[in-house]
Amino acid sequence: KKTAKKAAKKKTAKKAAKKTTAKKAAKKTPAKKKPAAKKKAAKKKGKKVKRKPNPSFMRPLQPDAHLGAVVGSKPLPRTQVVKKLWAYIKKNNLQDSQNRRMINADEKLRNIFGGKKQVSMFEMTKLVNKHLK
Repeated sequence: KKTAKKAAKKKTAKKAAKKTTAKKAAKKTPAKKKPAAKKKAAKKKGKKVKRKPNPSFMRPLQPDAHLGAVVGSKPLPRTQVVKKLWAYIKKNNLQDSQNRRMINADEKLRNIFGGKKQVSMFEMTKLVNKHLK
């Protein structure tokens, strides 16, 4: 009989504990809503000026023999040269697997990179410019 009474007391104690926690949660007041921020007056719109492309980026440049082996021998704008170089790098899986910013040079790229085995992508554009006229 004693064990039955103890078990009954434990059950009621657990139920009471559950109820008090539920009441505490209910007593919290909801957060007050902040008033909406006033919208700033719309700026006066002037005439839209069309952005002019920089002609030096679009000027076709002649790649030398080393760079021509990768991107072709026809004159191309610098933007297209870099685009074709990246296509070559991705096609031949030349990005370093650990650090994707580094490019591992194969034989064609080693001539462009000045004999270096590995070059960062930021240094690559600087080295490519030396091969354009």
